[in-house]
Amino acid sequence: MLREEISNFIKTIMEKDLEAGFVSEIVTRFPPEPNAYLHLGHARALVMNFELAKYFNGRTNLRFDDTNPSKEEAEFVEAIIRDVEWLGYKPYKITFGSDYFEAKFQYAVKLIKKGLAYVDDLSQDEIREYRGTLTEPGKNSPYRDRSVEENLRLFEEMRQGKYQDGEKVLRAKIDMSHPNLNMRDPVLYRIMHVEHHRQGNKWCIYPMYDFAHPLQDAIEGITHSLCSLEYENHRILYDWVVENCKTPHVPQQIEFGRLNITNTIMSKRYLRELVEKGKVEGYDDPRMPTLVGLKRRGYTPEAIKNFIIATGLSRTNSTVESDMLEHFLREDLKMKAKRLMAVINPLKVIITNFPEGKVEYLDAPNNVENPDLGTRKIAFSRNLYIDRNDFVLEKPNKHYKRLALGLEVRLFHAYFIKAHDVIYDENGNIEAVLCTYDPETKSGSGFSARKPNGTIHFVEASTARPATFNLFEPLIIDDETDGRSFLERLNPNSWLVKEGYIENAPEGFAELDRFQFIREGYFAVDKTSSTERLVFNRIVPLKSSFR
Repeated sequence: MLREEISNFIKTIMEKDLEAGFVSEIVTRFPPEPNAYLHLGHARALVMNFELAKYFNGRTNLRFDDTNPSKEEAEFVEAIIRDVEWLGYKPYKITFGSDYFEAKFQYAVKLIKKGLAYVDDLSQDEIREYRGTLTEPGKNSPYRDRSVEENLRLFEEMRQGKYQDGEKVLRAKIDMSHPNLNMRDPVLYRIMHVEHHRQGNKWCIYPMYDFAHPLQDAIEGITHSLCSLEYENHRILYDWVVENCKTPHVPQQIEFGRLNITNTIMSKRYLRELVEKGKVEGYDDPRMPTLVGLKRRGYTPEAIKNFIIATGLSRTNSTVESDMLEHFLREDLKMKAKRLMAVINPLKVIITNFPEGKVEYLDAPNNVENPDLGTRKIAFSRNLYIDRNDFVLEKPNKHYKRLALGLEVRLFHAYFIKAHDVIYDENGNIEAVLCTYDPETKSGSGFSARKPNGTIHFVEASTARPATFNLFEPLIIDDETDGRSFLERLNPNSWLVKEGYIENAPEGFAELDRFQFIREGYFAVDKTSSTERLVFNRIVPLKSSFR
């Protein structure tokens, strides 16, 4: 997947480290917190960690950073494992930060014994006040000079559950006047009397991310620890932990910029808010940028991976147009998807010169660009459905290339038809269009005596399957200039439902089967679909504005 012509600065670093002998094998990890479903922003880290290691014949661990039990659930663990598998990756190992709780506790003891950590009684607000600002140094805690023996005793008592949440913390003893605020005696452990999703109630003290993360990397022998740019200022603390804990392996933290996509929500907090406030069906709502949502909508793993790799990696945060992702979807689907005809806004057509009760079957390719997908039989009869937008009473201008009274069009894979009258309902709306067909114009016959006014799609009425079509627009509109809140910018037209018809497929319609509906776009069978009621999600329209 990671092609030679695609390069990024992390790949270059890895190449140089291998050439210089700093490492003998590339070992990476994808370390999600099991407190949410993965979304497209996570996909960049996931794909790059696995692809870079694979390129160098290395290995990648899937490691759950489960050090904050107040927000973590087994549901998210299982969902993340499924997402990684869906994208086509097999981790070298699946590990958990909680696997190393005892080891991290012992490393903390080591720091206390070296005089580099102490138990502090200051409250969270007091610690924040004592830390100082970017322009003013912090000041030492009155508990900073406790003896090693007292700190060891207090830390052990913290572990035994003798203190309440927030009553004490373990802090590193570094420098309260350091220009980097992360180095001003950061908290290493806090007390949390919360049941852990894997450890139960064995622990009531939990390591902070900045302490746990480097130790987990070191324990697992990670060579290159890739993380987002927000952790750049934390790298000095990462290195301090590794150096002073004297870990057997020395991992290297490398930061890269986040990926943002226009009109796309890339925030776990916002996505959770949408679910909790009932603005969407759930995390697998087809409008959601979660991997479970994208999968349900019909996105392919290959398109997502190709998109992520094409965006590259840089040392700055970047934003790309959502059209770019849609481009990769079309590129992936155009040779894979069978092409059927579906009418989303049906209008009945009656072929007045075709025999009543007769159904003729015509040959049609499943994909004109991929003959390997074979052919199918499509039905044609006196009663058809066309798209309501493909008919007007009178031709409006020379650029109009569809059906109108007195005009002739070609039906895909069938015949030329010509409209000569309409039938109205009691409200004055057009109920049906009356046409004639020319039997000499059968598709594939080579007929070219006259040029039709365009080509339109259709389905035969008696064999067509009723279907529901879900059409999607972006869930949120990127327009923050008027000061509206996140929820106020939700798109009211993000999910439109249409009722129409689709030609019957002899092999049937299974969940996540993908098709190109001619002139309508790429669609996938939704999980709510059934034999009695077919439901399709539009993955992406046919037309791309990506440049």
